[in-house]
Amino acid sequence: MVGDRAERYRRHMIIADSVRSLTDPIGDLGGRWMLDPEVLDPCREVGYPNGYAYYVTGRGGVLGDVDADVVASAFGFFAPSLLRKMWEAGLAVESGRASAARYGAACAEFGRRRMAGYQDADRLAELAGRLAAGVNGAGLALFAGWRSEPLPADAEGRAYFLMHVLRELRGSVHVLAVVASGLTPVEAVLATGGEANAARFGWAEPFPTVAAEAKAPAEQLTDRVLTQLYASVLSEAEAAELAALVHGLHQHLGPRSH
Repeated sequence: MVGDRAERYRRHMIIADSVRSLTDPIGDLGGRWMLDPEVLDPCREVGYPNGYAYYVTGRGGVLGDVDADVVASAFGFFAPSLLRKMWEAGLAVESGRASAARYGAACAEFGRRRMAGYQDADRLAELAGRLAAGVNGAGLALFAGWRSEPLPADAEGRAYFLMHVLRELRGSVHVLAVVASGLTPVEAVLATGGEANAARFGWAEPFPTVAAEAKAPAEQLTDRVLTQLYASVLSEAEAAELAALVHGLHQHLGPRSH
């Protein structure tokens, strides 16, 4: 019995290392496309008033044509008044599901264009896809919505799309962890990037004073929950391989162009 506990602890710690190492590259790969002009600029051709409305409706559209309060709950960190304005402007153009399909296709195409020469797309898509499909999605609405979308047929498009899905996995877990840690959404945004960051997310002054360290318990809880989720699907060797493949893709793409 003691040996079993020790083995579970050893396995947990190995997977935890992989999970922590994925935070930055998954955050970048899964997010760098979202507000890129290549993705957002074509939205005006179909009637979106601006790229921000397209981003909100495209990202949140997997939830369906719900009230904006539902989208604000799933996004977690944006001021509800800003989300409502952008969401309703987007739904005036097309349905949420149609916007999500358009936005998801743009994600896959963005990655597809940049993955030429990357040799491990099939294996990355296999491991990332198995993880995304296998974890318990309870309480993780935005992630669950995105993993239910059809995957691109080609390995490059599928692998990059899954980077977005895994980013939404961490993001959805992080929203719950922030709430559980006792921070409000605006406090979490302030802890991450100060008042300028809060303004970008639509929050209005006056802002409370929040130290960056205030978010540490939420970050730690996020890692613990993600480790449990990863361990429910992948072996320690597979988690380490996934981390190596993601880091390889991140290096292949290089720094953001803007």
